[in-house]
Amino acid sequence: MAHHGSAVREMRRSLRRNAVNKRNRSSLRSQVKRVREAIRSKNKEEAEKLLPQTFSAIDKTIKRGAIHKNKGSRFKSRLSRQVAEINPVPSK
Repeated sequence: MAHHGSAVREMRRSLRRNAVNKRNRSSLRSQVKRVREAIRSKNKEEAEKLLPQTFSAIDKTIKRGAIHKNKGSRFKSRLSRQVAEINPVPSK
């Protein structure tokens, strides 16, 4: 446990920032999970609809400092490539 006043304040601040970053990363993961679910079910239309929303969420999370910009770029690259590779299941 911290003893100096400045250390106590820094600990409180780090706990608050940790909660904010956790919330931001969690919402990003949920959005990415929705796109991956659409990819897994080979629903190209749904995946293409979710992609811009997901890119926006990734960019916001980067801007807020919760993830590194290279990690965000990697997410965007992989997701867009996976969506492009979807071959819709032919309807019978």
